[in-house]
Amino acid sequence: MAIVGSVVVVGCGKIGSAIVKLLHAAGRFKLKVVEQHTPLLESVAHLKGVETASFDVHDATLLRQAIQGWNAVVSACSYDVNPLIASTCAEAGCSYFDLTEDVETTRRIRALAEKASPGQIFMPQCGLAPGFIGILAWDICRHFDKLDSVKMRVGALPKYPTNRMMYNLTWSTDGLINEYCNLCEAIQDHQTMNLVALEGLEQISLDGVVYEAFNTSGGLGTLCETLQGQVRELNYKTVRYRGHQYLMHFLIRELQLGDTRKRAMLKSILEEAVPMTRQDVVLTFASVQGWRNGQFEQMTDARKIYHKKFHGETWSSIQLTTASSLCAVVDLFFAGRIPQQGFVRQEDVRLSDFLATEFGEVYKTAEPIVHA
Repeated sequence: MAIVGSVVVVGCGKIGSAIVKLLHAAGRFKLKVVEQHTPLLESVAHLKGVETASFDVHDATLLRQAIQGWNAVVSACSYDVNPLIASTCAEAGCSYFDLTEDVETTRRIRALAEKASPGQIFMPQCGLAPGFIGILAWDICRHFDKLDSVKMRVGALPKYPTNRMMYNLTWSTDGLINEYCNLCEAIQDHQTMNLVALEGLEQISLDGVVYEAFNTSGGLGTLCETLQGQVRELNYKTVRYRGHQYLMHFLIRELQLGDTRKRAMLKSILEEAVPMTRQDVVLTFASVQGWRNGQFEQMTDARKIYHKKFHGETWSSIQLTTASSLCAVVDLFFAGRIPQQGFVRQEDVRLSDFLATEFGEVYKTAEPIVHA
């Protein structure tokens, strides 16, 4: 199979290694993996033709040498190192993709994109939320003549919750803390504003199960800007089993572990006391109200994706959905199906194109769920 492009994946943790394996299985990409913790490279060592390099990714000189001459760079690192990786891509002439949910990180990357050369793009927020959920919600919006409200809900949940928190760690603890502590963009009464994370508690029923949802940071991506002046209400909330928000509010607000100086303590508590699991389920829910042909209507899309076996390994659903979403937009970039210069939003991706990729199949074949 002909090679369509060369990709460097920086970071080889749970999501980074999944991205490498998905792209490698496609057979169309030349691949290199950069990871400062050498043992993590063992997860991809058996993949034929994949180059590896191990060094501190904060070393911009070594990073530039590693990516020079490659078409694209994918950061699967923590959001705090992404501005450095993106700026190095700007200097080296590589396109850039990441999974960040951090709003300030995205602003910094967007500024870099203003000087992108032809064929070079900067596309952050390419995971599940932000990422696929924005592509989905924007596609539903396009079916309306005039919009009223857009609601987006996503949950990565343990399939078998057994503890009082009704939760297991399924992805980055840093990312989880970030979205639980930072301010949340939203539109209320036609005005863009910041809401407090963990507030806005509501209950929703899906497939006969009652869940809770509450404000978390970063899930809207760039939709606040895109829909400013077009909607009365726009918000994003994380879905959890009932009771989770109460305990997290106690830890983060009442014990003040969400304070920037104490977040390392919160991370330590979570990682030492809350086990991770690969037996999880991802819920995606997007609901839009507006007018079509003079009638006030609502359209809703709800999906459920479970963990599965891939090439003899058990992949968690958050691992599968996050990695697949990023791989799908990388694939569309090399196919010329998204903008080819500057800053690219998730809204620039057509849902039909996304689902038509081999990576989008994860979402295309997802189990539909009933909203009650």
